[in-house]
Amino acid sequence: MTTHVLPWTRPASGERLLPGKDSLAEAIWIAFVVVQALDGAMTFIGMDRFGVHIEANPLLFVYVQALGPALALAAAKLFAIGCGAALYLTAQHKTLAALAVMYVVGAIGPWIHLFWSHQ
Repeated sequence: MTTHVLPWTRPASGERLLPGKDSLAEAIWIAFVVVQALDGAMTFIGMDRFGVHIEANPLLFVYVQALGPALALAAAKLFAIGCGAALYLTAQHKTLAALAVMYVVGAIGPWIHLFWSHQ
């Protein structure tokens, strides 16, 4: 019997592995990572366009002042993705999904509104 490291790999026999119950969990994980990347990109663009003072998170603002926007945002988003990975690996998929939705509503949505209203 072949051991699979990645769920989408093919067994030695050539049979395709069909999506199973883990597909939803994987979709939630991918959505979380995409939302984090979008938030990071939009925050970077927002800081470039409106200035670093636009950042509402005081801790992140301090890091931006110390490290610059690119490094501070990369570190913050990698930390968030690492925390999300811990949730994914411990099967806390509902929590991960709720966080992804909260980021869409509380971070992505406001950035879209700001960019849309300042065209």
